[in-house]
Amino acid sequence: MADFVNILTEEKNGVLYLTINREDKLNALNYATLEEIKSIFEEVADNKSIKAVIITGAGEKAFVAGADIREIADLNEVNARKFAENGQEIFAMIENCHKPVVAVTNGFALGGGCELAMACHIRVASANAKFGQPEVNLGIIPGYGGTQRLTHLIGRGKANELMMTGDMVDANEALRLGLVNHVLPTKAEAMAKAEDIVGKIMSKAPLAIGIIVDCVNAAFLPEENGYQTEANSFARCVKSGDYKEGTSAFLEKRKPVFKGE
Repeated sequence: MADFVNILTEEKNGVLYLTINREDKLNALNYATLEEIKSIFEEVADNKSIKAVIITGAGEKAFVAGADIREIADLNEVNARKFAENGQEIFAMIENCHKPVVAVTNGFALGGGCELAMACHIRVASANAKFGQPEVNLGIIPGYGGTQRLTHLIGRGKANELMMTGDMVDANEALRLGLVNHVLPTKAEAMAKAEDIVGKIMSKAPLAIGIIVDCVNAAFLPEENGYQTEANSFARCVKSGDYKEGTSAFLEKRKPVFKGE
């Protein structure tokens, strides 16, 4: 993994730790940081040694407090569309990644930060986390997929309320709404929970994990019949060596050794 300016990376036991490292800017997402995220996930897709990704923000105050307002302030109609489409493309790479991606949200996860967390497959929050899409305070709306993913996660009525008012919700309310999976007292405990989750996932069949991502995402694609996608994908699994290994191991009463093949 190359060195980056705004992101720290560490690979350990098959897990890539990705830390947004702009603590003095509350880890705000600027264009350069987004490009670094894109570069990292391009490598994650092809790097067989990486089995999972955990994303967090540097320090205790913020996961990501939003997009970089200095860059937003200079937008016009033409480049604003490109600005949004670029962010959507990068976050779609995360959402469609065939390896589990878990967000550990500490402090503020607002605007682009909330959108980044929602693009991850699973979210674990520390007790001080706060979530929101406050873009209306700037005269704009979420542009990196927030209007869609927030609605999918918590429902139309509450998503409308949060985006129209710009209100934040705390970690416990986010848990109640289904915006996060778990809340832990501290960032360290949230990270340990994320590591426990990815450890369990990494012990399962890698091909099946990736196919689950495809099937879950198909539920939100109007052009796809999610049930047909599931049936087709089930058939793909049965063709795999992992299927043969998993069923054989079960019948032989031993732990399977999956190879992702």
